[in-house]
Amino acid sequence: MFVRIGRFAADHARAVLAVAVLLAIGAGALGMTAFGKLQSQGFTDPAAESSQAQDLIQQHYGGTPGLVLLVQAKTGTVDDPAVRVAATELVTRLATEPGLSQQESYWQTGAPAMKSDDGRAALIVAHPADSQTAKTIIDRYRGGQGPITVTAGGAAVFNTDIPHQVSADLVLAESIAVPLIAILLFVVFGSLVAALLPLVVGGIAVLGTFAELSILGSLTDVSVFAINLTTALGLGLGIDYALLTVNRFREELTTGRGTHAAVIHTVATAGRAIAFSAATVAVALAALLLFPLYFLRSFAYAGIGVIVIAMISALVVLPALLRVLGPRVDAGRPPWRRTPTTVSPFWARAASTVSRRPVVTALPVLGLLIVAAVPLCTVQFGLPDERVLPTSTPSRVVGDELRAHFPQDDGRAIQIVAQAQPGASAIADYATRLSELPSVTRVSSSAGDFVQGRQIGFSPADAALATPGVQRWTVITPGDSRSDQAQRLVAQVRAMPAPAEVKVGGDAATLIDTKHTIGSRLPIAGGLVAVTTFILLFLCTGSVLQPLRALLFNLLSLSATLGVMTLIFQDGLASSLLGFTPLPLDTSVLMLLFCIAFGLSMDYEVFVISRVKEAHDRGAGPRDAVVDGLSHSGRIVSAAAILLSISLFAFGTSRVSFIQMFGLGTGLAVLLDTTVVRGILLPAGMRALGRLAWWAPHPLRRFHSGFGLSETETP
Repeated sequence: MFVRIGRFAADHARAVLAVAVLLAIGAGALGMTAFGKLQSQGFTDPAAESSQAQDLIQQHYGGTPGLVLLVQAKTGTVDDPAVRVAATELVTRLATEPGLSQQESYWQTGAPAMKSDDGRAALIVAHPADSQTAKTIIDRYRGGQGPITVTAGGAAVFNTDIPHQVSADLVLAESIAVPLIAILLFVVFGSLVAALLPLVVGGIAVLGTFAELSILGSLTDVSVFAINLTTALGLGLGIDYALLTVNRFREELTTGRGTHAAVIHTVATAGRAIAFSAATVAVALAALLLFPLYFLRSFAYAGIGVIVIAMISALVVLPALLRVLGPRVDAGRPPWRRTPTTVSPFWARAASTVSRRPVVTALPVLGLLIVAAVPLCTVQFGLPDERVLPTSTPSRVVGDELRAHFPQDDGRAIQIVAQAQPGASAIADYATRLSELPSVTRVSSSAGDFVQGRQIGFSPADAALATPGVQRWTVITPGDSRSDQAQRLVAQVRAMPAPAEVKVGGDAATLIDTKHTIGSRLPIAGGLVAVTTFILLFLCTGSVLQPLRALLFNLLSLSATLGVMTLIFQDGLASSLLGFTPLPLDTSVLMLLFCIAFGLSMDYEVFVISRVKEAHDRGAGPRDAVVDGLSHSGRIVSAAAILLSISLFAFGTSRVSFIQMFGLGTGLAVLLDTTVVRGILLPAGMRALGRLAWWAPHPLRRFHSGFGLSETETP
């Protein structure tokens, strides 16, 4: 199959390139429309109980207020006459704004929950019809207005701040990564022409995936954060595949083959490794499709798309380019640069040293990885809120003020909704029992407000908690609405007998449901990744022990990576240097980081083991095969990893903390994998296995002989 692909690309090189240019232009034009179609949410399960509760609140109560205006008195308190007059005028003007509904304010209701505990700030809440309405209100009313200052926050502002911050971060990350990568590509390839080839493959992959996201964004919900993965992975895989292909092409030319034959043999050998590599990464990302959170599914859409397009570009477009260029692939080489070498003496010596002393070299590495993984035992889980943004961001400013000075804020309450019409006594009895639970400060219901088992009053806002056929209770708790205490309270509420079937929502309930959604599907996703990876590596190597070794070492290095991320982003190590607020780790981002890092680790595993298998098939012994394989692939793999990690580490400059974690985590995983795992643990493991490294039961050996896509010579 790969011989035919290589022959097709070599025989029709100019036609292939013409079609590729036309498709890239079309994909670029379509892809530019993707940005306006992508969403900033998707972190929750739409079928979970908490989501159902939120849907009922949205349908019958207009939802939780999307826009929160924090009104602060420049001097004095919000009850001072001048402040009250200015605030009342603001409320009046807001009432005339089209697209703004269900407006409430402290100056209208006098509700204590809408005034800060120090009296210097109060709230105006409303429901904007759409994001454009919210943006108009924010731009029109924020800032100083006489004796008051207005700051906009809430979900509507957060949903505006996130895409804006992601776009700005993307520009900054790419402005750092692309020039640096371009310089290093010239250093690695040793010629200007060869250095441009990875950018061609990566550019095609990125443009094609943007077009894919534009189409999917018109059909379903797609997360805006998929853009980050598209650019990082597209550029990274373009580098990986081009390095492997160009290096092999140069190697074939040095054997005396002509350009046409060298292209065919390059696709037949390096192309096989690229295909297996792409399949392993795609399988890891396909596991994300099992989760109902569209934040995770979006990364599967983007990741699989960019992998497939990069693979096709590397198997068809890049060989066509090499056929046209021929020996001119080394054009633009500086006069002081020697002819590029395809063998690395450093990696040959490293593999030889480890093979001679596998225990002495491997044990310290294993100990270091285990120690690095220890913080993972204390990991805590959370969901992203405005605290993932810089402290100066408007939605973050309002959120911090609400947490610090509005202890009775209903926005952080546990929400209980019933599609029923129980009697007034049943409603009051349920509210009474809820108020008696530990750590409950107040319960509001259509029967009144309750504290510690007794009614303390009734307000017009309480009456609004009853609508035809639906009842609602709000349970106010102290402290963080996603704390362990709040989560325990949700469990108690759900276990308590209610006057009707109820749905429990709110921040803590959403976190519980999200952890359950991911946790319940994790064994299936992990099993799918493990089994399919095992099958792919077996087809590549013909061994049943090689896939097991690869899976074990990858899990160890990934555990170490996640442990370091826990230490940094949860426990706060270097938080002042990186400029983020330590928080419990988002379950979705952890799952995403694991899948992508696992796939990239297997990517490099295939690159190395393919060359080791080639040497083994030529008759080399266990030690010589490893030395030969690493000497031919180690330089390429390490260069690819460094360049990819630069692209990933660039996202460490992001001002969104979980994007920082994603970039730093995947970059660290890539570097760990290509240094200690491929450079030390792989040779040590191969030395320990000896000739058993290529063992498989006889029926599987026969199957592999007939169907395995192993490295073979071109007929």
